[in-house]
Amino acid sequence: MTTHSTTLRAREPVAQGTMAFHLDKPAGFAYEAGQAIDLVLPEPTADAQSARHTFSLVSAPFEGELVVATRMRDSAFKRALGALPVGAGIAIEGPAGSLTLHTDRTRAAVLIAGGIGITPFISMLRQAAHDRSAQRLVLLYSNRRPEDAAYLHELQALEQQHRHFTLLATMTAVSQSIEPWSGLQGPIDEPLLKRAAADLTRPIYYVAGPPAMAEALRLTLNDIGVDDDAIRSEAFYGY
Repeated sequence: MTTHSTTLRAREPVAQGTMAFHLDKPAGFAYEAGQAIDLVLPEPTADAQSARHTFSLVSAPFEGELVVATRMRDSAFKRALGALPVGAGIAIEGPAGSLTLHTDRTRAAVLIAGGIGITPFISMLRQAAHDRSAQRLVLLYSNRRPEDAAYLHELQALEQQHRHFTLLATMTAVSQSIEPWSGLQGPIDEPLLKRAAADLTRPIYYVAGPPAMAEALRLTLNDIGVDDDAIRSEAFYGY
């Protein structure tokens, strides 16, 4: 992968315990919505491996900056990233990854995200809205509580603005929320998957989230008759 130098320009919370990091976009840096980069911190936290982490890009290719978002868990890398001052230099490597939308835009895409697995899909959805794509896009987005759901408000607004996009957000622990929620509750299960694809012809399914969730959903999709050739997935480790 190609290495580029960039600068941290801003950070912002996008959900409880989740931060977004805004970086300068290096000249000539091109990527597809859904791809990822490696962030390499300027000083190793303990060893070279702990100074590097892979992140899907939240920003869309048309945007003038690069943005990644992550749960701020207690790891050496996350502590060092969180302490990095605005203006600091960072190396990035990439882009990489094949979790990108299929080229046949006549076939719908059903995007399935658990938690921070939403990041590659934000990039896809922003780009689709910018391009005024006529491709049908349905997003199933599962979180414990509304306050845990990164970019939820943006997605709700996007659904109103882009008529080819449908959002099905569901919460699994609403009783523990301090924010009101009148939407769907429970996990992404067989009935919800069937509902998402009810009026779609030959959709392709994309799954991003914790490894156990990604594998369970692949099996559930198989159970409702979806062939593996129509399923693309990416497991998010350590997030």
